[in-house]
Amino acid sequence: MQLTERQRRLLDLTFIDYHSTAEFLENPLVIDRADGLYYWDTAGKRYFDSIGGIFVAVLGHGHPRVMKAMQDQMAKVTLAPPLVSITDKLLDFVEMLGSVTPGNLKFVKPFSGGSEAVESALKFARQYYKQTGRPNKYKFISRYYGYHGGTFGGMAASGNGARKSKFEPQMSGFLKVFPPSHYRDQFASWEEANRFAARSVEDVIIQEDPSTIAGVLLEPIGNTGGIITPTNEYFEILREICDRHDVLLIFDEVITGIAKTGNMFAAQTFGVTPDIICAGKGMSSGAIPLGAMIAREDMAEAFRGTPEQGVHFAHGHTFAGNPLACAVGIAVLEEVIESDLCAKAQRLGEYLRNKLTCLKKYGVVREVRGRGILLGVEFVKDTKTMQPFPELGKEFKKTAIENGLIARVDLSWFAVAPPLIAEEGDIDEMCSLIDDSLRAALNRVRG
Repeated sequence: MQLTERQRRLLDLTFIDYHSTAEFLENPLVIDRADGLYYWDTAGKRYFDSIGGIFVAVLGHGHPRVMKAMQDQMAKVTLAPPLVSITDKLLDFVEMLGSVTPGNLKFVKPFSGGSEAVESALKFARQYYKQTGRPNKYKFISRYYGYHGGTFGGMAASGNGARKSKFEPQMSGFLKVFPPSHYRDQFASWEEANRFAARSVEDVIIQEDPSTIAGVLLEPIGNTGGIITPTNEYFEILREICDRHDVLLIFDEVITGIAKTGNMFAAQTFGVTPDIICAGKGMSSGAIPLGAMIAREDMAEAFRGTPEQGVHFAHGHTFAGNPLACAVGIAVLEEVIESDLCAKAQRLGEYLRNKLTCLKKYGVVREVRGRGILLGVEFVKDTKTMQPFPELGKEFKKTAIENGLIARVDLSWFAVAPPLIAEEGDIDEMCSLIDDSLRAALNRVRG
């Protein structure tokens, strides 16, 4: 789109996430409004939103139930003083969320988003061990290629060098292992690569001394690594390792949570219950910032005591448990449950996977991976050498926007997770835009 002089001038007074202004100006997009599955820019051009904003709008944009919940709550109260009170709407949200989580994950602390949820989980784990007689347990193991938020704790746990090296030195106490995808070409099968990757976590725990390890933090499906999708066995091995060494297993479900993988949480999809889940994004379908840390109910006992003992959770935020956000979160969960959107994510996901697999006709797709409607496609120069194809990803990012498609595009892969209001016809439209954009990108790369 063409920018006005005013838009260009004001762009110099702000920042675009993870982009230079010069790069953004090569293919600028200024959104004016959204509805359902679509965005419109300020020039009136329509875009199909294949990722719900950024893996957020699971119910699409402007969902009537969500809008009504916001309006009703705005007429009551939108903020309560956090140091001296809570709202009944917060308690309703705690009850609602606790009813759909796996296992005994019932202790809920709402926040303003995923980064806050992850940060709180790290602090919760360290304080939990201090108050249960194991004060030396402070280290966290996470994965290279992982991303856990923009806070200092989240960055220290993340494994994306370019995103965090500008802010180093990072916090101490954060260790890294490689995800299964790092080993996939070194083993005869994906299953063996997963077993090796999972067991390497125990090697680090042992060499670092188990009495110093507080938790293993990971995304069930790794977004920034290219929708890395481990086997169920990978998580089963990790669960057993963590249990054996008294280490907390923490799932960062900021992206995978709320129906996308075919269950409310990916923990249920992979059949392994962690000790803590961090959630965000889809919890509010993009209507308002909302996240939550969800822990085992029994862990909360370590934070109960008299005022003199001072064993409360020493953490909080002004907008943690905001009643307006909680009202929206309840409405989203109710819609997901009543419309059986987890089942729809499975059905629609299979249809989408088949459509994306058709892209292999171009000879540049190594794999389609993911669960439910959260799927990724990896680009390669050819399917014999499996060499990366960053030139294609760079061009595809441009052609997608030009063709009216918003997707998550990296140099070697792209991902989609369409809102669950979509039907098969909408998936057809989206995949047609993907096909057109990929073909155009290939034409440019090949000259």
